[in-house]
Amino acid sequence: MSYSVTSPSVRTKWFAGILVVGYALITLMPLVWIIATGFKSPSDAISYPPKVTFEPTMEGYVNLFTTRTRVTEETLATVGEPTTWYERIVRAQGMVITGPSRYGERFMNSVIIGFGSTLLCMVLGTAAAYAFSRFRVPMKDDLLFFILSTRMMPPIAVAIPIFLMFRQLGLNDTYLGMILLYTAVNLSLSVWLLKGFIDEIPIEYEEAALIDGYTRFQAFYKVVLPQAATGIASTAIFCLIFAWNEYAFAVLLTSGNAQTAPPFIPTIIGVAGKDWPAVAAGATIFLMPVMVFTILLRKHLLRGITFGAVRK
Repeated sequence: MSYSVTSPSVRTKWFAGILVVGYALITLMPLVWIIATGFKSPSDAISYPPKVTFEPTMEGYVNLFTTRTRVTEETLATVGEPTTWYERIVRAQGMVITGPSRYGERFMNSVIIGFGSTLLCMVLGTAAAYAFSRFRVPMKDDLLFFILSTRMMPPIAVAIPIFLMFRQLGLNDTYLGMILLYTAVNLSLSVWLLKGFIDEIPIEYEEAALIDGYTRFQAFYKVVLPQAATGIASTAIFCLIFAWNEYAFAVLLTSGNAQTAPPFIPTIIGVAGKDWPAVAAGATIFLMPVMVFTILLRKHLLRGITFGAVRK
């Protein structure tokens, strides 16, 4: 039986598999705990020692999406019987629903700002990366280094100048201001990543298209973009993750109209203090769009990470 020195042994495969499974369980444990906390009652959520087994309830999700007020038993008796399952949960707490919470608005703000900045970043980043890759740009290396240098310090380091500039321009607490800010922060990353992907696309494809009568834009749109789709998808995931999870600028520059979910979730307060099930429920729902987006593009992400790693 032939044996290859490059092929791992059965013992090595088992050992590697155990390490991967163990690492996955450790990294998924906080996520599982957050999801489970969303289905706990407030008393179970703060119990010590922590409860692993509990009776699930939707109280956290009801508290997340509603605004409630406590009333006397006499007032509660005059309101009438609850007509929905979530009203029954609220009545059991001795409260009535006075209206919806602002979590839905904050979540939609995150969707608009996060996906809007990602889309704008992909459009500008792809165009800039193509120009750096295909054209003779004066001082190309210096410009690329300058673009990269914007990532050499944490974005929050320029928070005060940005705050003053936004206040002067009237961009505080606006969708446009947050989209432009997140685009500016992510643009350097997208240009560098996308330039690497476009460099790997043979220029002969475009030259053949130009010979066939295509314009430069047609060659870019019909030849380069389909070939660079893997890189664009993987870059979009990284840009969206930053814009979706960003907290510091959202706290500093928004307060109402354009406030996103990250600064809103920690402010959820219950009757007796922090409503941890509602906070966990909000965090769980907030994780879903990026998780779904990443799962849908996972094939492009894996191909994008390894794109150009093997040369023929």
